[in-house]
Amino acid sequence: MTIRRISTRILLQPSDISPSQDDMEVVGVFNPGAIQGVDEVILLVRVVERSRERRPGFFGLPRWMGGRIITDWVSESEWKSVDSRLVQRKADGLIRLTFTSHLRVVHCGEGNSVRAVTDVLFSPECELEEFGVEDPRITLLDSRFYFTYVAVSRHGPATALASTSDFRTFDRHGMIFCPENKDVVLFPDRIDGNFAALHRPVCGTPFTRPEVWVARSPDLRHWGFHSPLMIPAAEWQSGRVGIGPPPIRTPDGWLTIYHGNRQPQRLGEVGEYCGGALLLAIDDPTHILNWTEFPFFRPETDFERAGFVPNVVFPTGAVQIDERLLLYYGAADRATAVAEFSVRELLSMMTGTN
Repeated sequence: MTIRRISTRILLQPSDISPSQDDMEVVGVFNPGAIQGVDEVILLVRVVERSRERRPGFFGLPRWMGGRIITDWVSESEWKSVDSRLVQRKADGLIRLTFTSHLRVVHCGEGNSVRAVTDVLFSPECELEEFGVEDPRITLLDSRFYFTYVAVSRHGPATALASTSDFRTFDRHGMIFCPENKDVVLFPDRIDGNFAALHRPVCGTPFTRPEVWVARSPDLRHWGFHSPLMIPAAEWQSGRVGIGPPPIRTPDGWLTIYHGNRQPQRLGEVGEYCGGALLLAIDDPTHILNWTEFPFFRPETDFERAGFVPNVVFPTGAVQIDERLLLYYGAADRATAVAEFSVRELLSMMTGTN
């Protein structure tokens, strides 16, 4: 059961973004972090690139080295395609991405349209980011904009932290969650004197279904006191779950948007991604007060159903304006869009977890 979208608008497509190098092409611009700035909404958008060159019988696998993208060409006799995003080495099962990513700053005025795509890039800088930086989530803390992002490398996908005061220059604060951990979001207020985060560790041994965890920190860099957030099971989130935008404080609790992925049915499929919502207790974010048993947000439009990865809505940014929620998301791993919802309708859709 979904709720009515007040509006849906596509904001950015690959053709709207210039590549970081002439020998690369942009194939996706999606999964944006979003924040209400001083007088406008600012996005930090993931830009996905691959090599323009094609070599018959080879896969081109880009990576960053020395501030530039180089492409490793590997033989199809030694590697096989997993899906549109991944190839796997036959000898040992190791995975590589067929693309790389950086982040781009985009100004959106009142939030429903793009005012300017800037030339400000947040690009990989070290070995732990060599395969790309992905999927930022932005939180305003102590008058500074902090954002988590996924750093992908030969060591696996980990989560790092950076910050900015102006979205022109950035300070890196290093890795805060080691591989494999993604979808890390910071709460916008301290809880019992500590910073808090939601994160998604991946269990390599399938003792459990997909999970989200809560962590605490005194300084945003050292994290502990980990505990699982017991999201009820549902078929639509049987493959993966992960938090979307940072939680939003409401009088009733922390409104927390998350994504669920349906377990793929056939080899090479990724599975449908939808959006759900949780209401967490203000003083104890491990306590789920209410949730959406069914996704309130699922692929409906043509640009959500067809793209680099079809049937995906992946919310990563949110801005609340009065009773309206502007939800920024990646559509089919190709485009950036915004959907507008009523906060009241979303909260009324939730039911208790017991």
